Amino acid sequence: MKTIDHYAVFGSPIKHSKSPRIHNLFATQTNQTLDYVAHEVNAEQFITAVTDFFAQGGKGLNCTVPLKELAWLNASHRTERAESAKAVNTLILQADGLILGDNTDGVGLVTDLIVNNSVELKNKRILILGAGGATRGILAPLLNEKPACITVANRTVSKAIQLPLEFNHRFQGCSFDQLDGQNFDVILNATSASLSDELPPLPQNLLTENGVCYDLAYGNKPTAFVRWGQLQNASKSLDGLGMLVEQAAEAFLLWRGVRPKTREIIELLNAERPL
Repeated sequence: MKTIDHYAVFGSPIKHSKSPRIHNLFATQTNQTLDYVAHEVNAEQFITAVTDFFAQGGKGLNCTVPLKELAWLNASHRTERAESAKAVNTLILQADGLILGDNTDGVGLVTDLIVNNSVELKNKRILILGAGGATRGILAPLLNEKPACITVANRTVSKAIQLPLEFNHRFQGCSFDQLDGQNFDVILNATSASLSDELPPLPQNLLTENGVCYDLAYGNKPTAFVRWGQLQNASKSLDGLGMLVEQAAEAFLLWRGVRPKTREIIELLNAERPL
């Protein structure tokens, strides 16, 4: 009998997570023997929960809201992209018993935008809403696509202004109020507002003609930001389901050494959404 390897995702809230479904579909597709479950873990519980999980034989973890920056702090060592992000969404148990922290969010987002949805990023004006761990995870991969500019807007403007200092001033930070009069080709919502079906305070005429809106969050129904993008006549207003599958595929590759095919999984999950 094959030994079953154990994986999980930690976060709060976590009930809505499709990660267990995705990773178990990956396992079936690639003939891997494993299980993957979701655990409600808040920030105060995080260190104890991670220690217990790996002590009990766990092989790898995903970390989501609000744990990505804590995971970065507590990883034994980190990949270059995790160091750049100062946020970790994937923990890997290595042969020496140490825990490697990585961040697969950025590659997941860029793959979903460019490969799955034919969204051009080069020479585009990009706006990111929010300056937390989700934004840290996507900045370097977005910068690598050579956009015309990136602006990060945040309620607490000091956090938005601090980020460019850490990334060698390759973009700018501002408050939501300072967006008035500006416009962007691609707007990415990296705030947690969609988890409570709310919307950041956005001015009118923020999106250029034929612009694209993308919410890093996802749900069975369109998020508040996706609906906002539709009202702004975005050429595409997308949620983060594709990003979720793509970042999961990258984590699965790190854990298992095989990359699953994502398109069929994305199509299946989209078909399962209620009409």
